[in-house]
Amino acid sequence: MVVLALFQATSAPASSPLSFLPIILIFAIFYFLLFLPMQRQKKQQAKMLTELQNGNVVTTSGGIIGSIVSIDDDTLVIRVKPDNIKIQVARSAVASLVSKESK
Repeated sequence: MVVLALFQATSAPASSPLSFLPIILIFAIFYFLLFLPMQRQKKQQAKMLTELQNGNVVTTSGGIIGSIVSIDDDTLVIRVKPDNIKIQVARSAVASLVSKESK
C-alpha cells in the first residue's frame, strides 16, 4: 500500500511553469545558434545580388568565374576568360562577389 502511494506521488505530472524552462532554453539556443545566423546570411546574399553592377567579377554556384557584361531583371550575362565566352545565368546563381572592378 505504501509503495503504491509513493509510485502515484512520483508519477504525478509537474504542473509548475519551471518544468517548461529546459524546453524553452533549447529553443532559444537553437534560435541564436542556427536560425539567426542563417537569416543574416540570407539578407547579406540578397543585398549582394541587388547591388550587382556591370564590370563586377562574380563566382556562380557552379564555380564559373567571370565579369558581368549586362544585367536584366533576373538574368546576367557573364564574360568568361580566356576566350571571352559570354554565358547567360540566373541572378540567383551568383554565389559570391570576387571584386567590384573588372580585371
